[in-house]
Amino acid sequence: MRIDACRAEDVAALERFMPSHSVDGSHEARFARQEAGRSTYLIPRLDGRPVGHAEVRWTGCAAAEVRAARPGCPEINGLLVWPRTLRSRGIGGALVRAAEELAVARGTGLMGLGVGDDNPRAAALYTRLGYRPVVTYVDRWAYLDVDGERRECTDPCVFMVKHLDVKQA
Repeated sequence: MRIDACRAEDVAALERFMPSHSVDGSHEARFARQEAGRSTYLIPRLDGRPVGHAEVRWTGCAAAEVRAARPGCPEINGLLVWPRTLRSRGIGGALVRAAEELAVARGTGLMGLGVGDDNPRAAALYTRLGYRPVVTYVDRWAYLDVDGERRECTDPCVFMVKHLDVKQA
């Protein structure tokens, strides 16, 4: 497996293999934030094909509760392994480690991520990787339904943080 930052030519392939109807989390939106220097959009590949993604948002989590509890903490956002048959094979953990390596290279001593209350499997992975709960919050996001109508969603989440060893850089 190889993990690289998203390239312009990857966006169409991502949409083909992992269609996104999210407004703020679309592949185009994530790539645009990367191009603006606000994030790094990581893409794991198996045999040259994208099998997931994770965006490291250097600007941090948008939730006010998280910003108050951990100002300036970058966030791993939108971690996905796809298709589902590839889950539990180390791809998600490899994405988290790749994000941590980027943070350490930037001299950042913290990394955070949010996990939905309805996702205990992901929470268990993050705990095994050294992340600890810091604050609860409500994640707010939107998607376009089949008719192109914007739908607003909310999910109760917990923001987890890991202290990174920046001396390794």
